[in-house]
Amino acid sequence: MNYKVSHRTTYEYAYPVSVGNHVVCLKPRSFVDNELLSYSLRIEPAPVTLSERVDYFGNLLAYFTVQEPHKELVVEAKSEIVRGCGSACNGRDSLPWEMSTAALADDHTPEGLEAYQFQFESPRIKMRPEYAAYALASFTPGRTMREALLDLTHRIHTDFKFDSKVTTVRTSTEEVFKKRRGVCQDFAHVQTACLRSIGVAARYVSGYLRTYPPPGKPRLVGADASHAWVSAYCRGAGWLDMDPTNDVAPSDGHVTLAWGRDYGDVSPVRGLILGGGGHALKVAVDMEPVEG
Repeated sequence: MNYKVSHRTTYEYAYPVSVGNHVVCLKPRSFVDNELLSYSLRIEPAPVTLSERVDYFGNLLAYFTVQEPHKELVVEAKSEIVRGCGSACNGRDSLPWEMSTAALADDHTPEGLEAYQFQFESPRIKMRPEYAAYALASFTPGRTMREALLDLTHRIHTDFKFDSKVTTVRTSTEEVFKKRRGVCQDFAHVQTACLRSIGVAARYVSGYLRTYPPPGKPRLVGADASHAWVSAYCRGAGWLDMDPTNDVAPSDGHVTLAWGRDYGDVSPVRGLILGGGGHALKVAVDMEPVEG
């Protein structure tokens, strides 16, 4: 499936901003089943400097500086991606989850070493006994990694309620776990915390999800949204993706943008400004399927 994705972010400031330095993480990663065909980035006002680099996790970042006084900043990324139909959780694994997790400590392959770093705490995700207890209800002795992941994903989807009014990007995982409410970012953090608390290497994935209009209604341009899910490592099977918000193993309806330890590593737009006062943020995302 081919998709054209448009992600437009607009900051409206109460007072003029004299200088702004920003980092953008909006260029989709390109790999098997998630091939990037084209990408463009538009910034208004035009930056005086713009550069790209690959971060520690392999994500593609853009750095720019705006020195023209402005009360509005627009960052618009457009990309075209070919998404394969293979699910990232395709049943290749056969190891019980305990064996897979224990083997990672002695796995000195590039894949194993990369996965190992995702077993630990990160700025937004802590390891807690209550997270481990919740996860172990799914990760019973001898169960395969895939079966346990599917069950944990289903339980989070069932036990937690989607509510965009109760959390912000600063809400802690501990608060979300207690309230059992939040959005996709929160549920991805909760599942990642649960997995790491029992020794399973897990990373936070940002991307896009194909949505469908109600029956009889037209598709609204710009009404889609960015999305987040989880990827867990299983020795012999690689990374297995899970979407607790929708209780699915991501397939051709999910487009991967970036991954890291938590949301802080893959925030779409972040930076520092001089001036501006308060601000209002508007985000419009459009994920349009096109003929390949």
